[in-house]
Amino acid sequence: MKYSYFVVAALILGITACTTSKPTPPPPPPSEPTILTIGGKKITTDEFFQSFTKNQFSDDTTKPTGISEYLQLYTNLKLKVLGAQSAGLDTAASFREEMASYRQQLAQPYLMDKALVDNLVAEAYERMKQEVRISHIMLPVSPDALPADTLSVYRAISELRGRIIQKEIDFESAAKQYSKDPISSPKGGDLESYFPVFKTIYPFETAAFTLPVGQISNPVRSRAGYHLIKVLERRPARGKVQVAHILVSVSSSATEAGKIAAKAKAEKAAALLQQEAWEIVCRDYSDDATTKNEGGVLREFGPSEMVPEFENTAFSLKNVGDISAPFQSNYGWHIVKLLSKKPIESFAEAAPQIRQKVTTDSRSEVIQQALIKKLRASYKITEAEPIREAALAKFDSSILNGQWKFIEPLSATLDKKELFRIDNESFLVNQFLEYVRDFQRPAAPNSSPLVVGQRYYRTYLEKKLIEVEEKNLDKKYPEFKALVTEMNDGLLFSQTMEANVWQPSLSDTLGQRKLWEQNKQKYQYPERALATILVSDSDSLLKRAQESLKSAPYQLRRKGTDLIFDPKSTILTEKHREALVDVAMTLMNNENYVVEVSSFAGSEEADSVSAARLKNAIKALSGDGVSLTRIIEKDNGKYKPVVADTRNRRISFQYFSSSKKDLEKALNAQKTGVISITDGAFAKGANAYLNAGRWEAGMQQVNVNGKKAVINIEKIEPARIKTFNEARGAVINDFQKQLETNWLNQLRQKFGVQVNEEELRKLSK
Repeated sequence: MKYSYFVVAALILGITACTTSKPTPPPPPPSEPTILTIGGKKITTDEFFQSFTKNQFSDDTTKPTGISEYLQLYTNLKLKVLGAQSAGLDTAASFREEMASYRQQLAQPYLMDKALVDNLVAEAYERMKQEVRISHIMLPVSPDALPADTLSVYRAISELRGRIIQKEIDFESAAKQYSKDPISSPKGGDLESYFPVFKTIYPFETAAFTLPVGQISNPVRSRAGYHLIKVLERRPARGKVQVAHILVSVSSSATEAGKIAAKAKAEKAAALLQQEAWEIVCRDYSDDATTKNEGGVLREFGPSEMVPEFENTAFSLKNVGDISAPFQSNYGWHIVKLLSKKPIESFAEAAPQIRQKVTTDSRSEVIQQALIKKLRASYKITEAEPIREAALAKFDSSILNGQWKFIEPLSATLDKKELFRIDNESFLVNQFLEYVRDFQRPAAPNSSPLVVGQRYYRTYLEKKLIEVEEKNLDKKYPEFKALVTEMNDGLLFSQTMEANVWQPSLSDTLGQRKLWEQNKQKYQYPERALATILVSDSDSLLKRAQESLKSAPYQLRRKGTDLIFDPKSTILTEKHREALVDVAMTLMNNENYVVEVSSFAGSEEADSVSAARLKNAIKALSGDGVSLTRIIEKDNGKYKPVVADTRNRRISFQYFSSSKKDLEKALNAQKTGVISITDGAFAKGANAYLNAGRWEAGMQQVNVNGKKAVINIEKIEPARIKTFNEARGAVINDFQKQLETNWLNQLRQKFGVQVNEEELRKLSK
C-alpha cells in the first residue's frame, strides 16, 4: 500500500509532536479545608471533626460538648503538644522507648486475623462445656531432629497405630510396651485426670476434644515427639468451686506414729465441728498457716487445679455449707467445707478471658502462622539461597547448647551480604548471625545443628516480616495512624503537664500559701456536727457497738491461737513460734490493730512462771518486727483460773483497734445482724440520719426508712475559714488552674492561633 506525501508527513508531524511537546499536567487535588492553624501547623476540618465525634461526650455521657467548647479544649491540647515538641520532649530516649512500647500494643489487633481469633474463642468456649480423660502413647523425637529421624519416628508410630486398629495389640499393652512417657506408660498410657480446655497444647487438645470415646487419633506432633491419643471418658464440665479447708499436714518423712497422730487430730477436728463453729476449729486445728485465721478459705478453682482427692471431694459436696469427712492426700488429712459452686459462665462473660488465653497459649502459633501466610502473599520476599546456605554452615554443635560464638570478621563472601529482601528493605547476614548469638537457647536432646539453624533463620525472617508490616500499618490503616497520633499527643501532654503544671503546683508551697492568703473566703467549712452514727437492723448489735465504743482502742472479739505450755515450762516451742508469727502477720496486715498478750499460770506453778512466759512471747513478737507500742501486756498469774488446768498454762491474744471501721468488721463477722459505723464532721443536709434528728450535741436515736440509728453528736462546730493545711487540696487544684492558664497564654503568644470561623460555622450547623 502506498501513502501520499501529505499523509506520511502528517503522521511524522503527529509523532514528533507527541514526543517533544510537554504533556498537560493533571490538575492538583483540591486542598482540604483548614479549621485551625497553630504555629504554622494546619489542622484540617475533617481531622478536627473526627476527634470531635470521638470525644465530644464528657464523663457524663448525657451532656455532649459543643463544637466551640471542644475547639477550645482541642486547641489547648495541641498548644501543649507543640510546646512539648519545641522543648524536645518527643526526642528524648525515654519518650521514644515508651512510645514504641505503646505502638507495639496498639499494633497487636492489626497483626492477627480477627475472624480466626473469634473462631478459636468460640471453639474454646464449646470445649469448656466438657472435660475428657485420655490415654496416650508417646515416641520421642526432637523438634529439631534431622528430617530422616523425624520421618522414622512418624513411620514407627503410624505402624503401631495400624497394629492397634487391626487388633494385633490393644492400646494399653502398646502403651506399656512402647510408650516413652515414664509416668503414664506403666498405667497403660492413662493420664488419670480429666482435662479441661487450655490444659495442654492445642494439637493435643484438638485430638482429645474431637475424637469419639474409644477411638484413636492419627499421630499428633508436640515438642516431645509423636503421640497417639485415645479418649477414655468424656463428662460435662464441673464449673468452679470454692471451699474452706482444715489441713492436718503429714510430712513425707513422718513416722508411723506421726501418721496415726495426724489422722487422730483430723478425726477430733471433725468431731468438734458438730458443736463448735468452723472458724474456731479451723483456727485451732489447721496447719495451713496462710488460711487458718481466715476460716481456711481457699481461692476458687476448677478441674485439674488441685490434687485429685481434694478436687473430687470438693466437687462431690452438694449444698453450700456441707462439710466432708476427713480424707487423705499426699499433703496430709483434709476436711473441706463448700462455700460456693459456679457453673461455666455465659459466652459473653467468659469471652474476654478466653480471648486472652487464645492469644497467649499454643493457639498463638496458629494465629501467627496465619499472619505469616498473609504477609508472604502481601510482600515480595527475595532470598539469596547460596548466601543463606553459607551462613547456616557457620553453625556447629555448640549451637545445641546455646553457646555458639559469632566470630568476626566474616569472610568477604558473607560480610554485609544481603541474606534476604522484603520489598525494598534489605537484611544482611551479619544481622541474622547477631540475632542468633543474642537469642540462642539450648536445643532439645538429639537435635541437628543444621535444623536448629534453619529454625533460627525461619524465625528471623518471620520476625522481620512482621516488623516490616508493623512499620507500614500507618499507611495501610488510617484509624491506626490516628490511634498512634492520639497516644503520642497524650503522652507528650502528660509529660509537659507534669513539668509545667502538676509538679510546680505541688512543690511551690510559697505559691500555694500566697493563693490561700489572697482567697481565704473561698476556703470555708460550713457549720458542722462532729458525730458518730451507728445504723443497724439489730437492737442487740446497736447496744453492743455502743458498749464497745465507750473506750478506745476497741475490743474486736478476735483472738489469736493460744500458746499452751507444759507444766512449769516457759520455753517457746516451734509450734508456739509459728503462732506468734501469725500474730505478727495479723498486726502487719491491720495497721490500726494492737494486741493484748495475757499470760497465765497453772495451780501448781509459781506466778513467776507466768511472767517469764509473757516476757519470752513479747521478745519473740518484737523480734518478728512488732513495735512494743502495739502490745498490751497482762500478767494474770493464777488470777481467774479455768476448770481445765492445762488451759491455765497459757498465753492468749486478744485484738483491739483504734479504727471504728475495724470494730464494724468485727461486729458484722459475728453474723447476728448488719451494722455500719460512720464518724466524721457532717454539714447540715449531708447525712439522712442527722437530718432526721436534732442538730445539737448529745446522744439520740432516729428511724429512717425502717432502719434504726444511734447518733452521738460530740459538738456542733461553727462555720469557719479552713486553715492552710485543711484547704491545701483545694488550693493546689486552684493553683494548677492558675499555672495552666498562664502557661497557655504564653504558648498562644509564642505560636499563634488562627481559627477559620467559616469552617467552624459550617460544623456548628
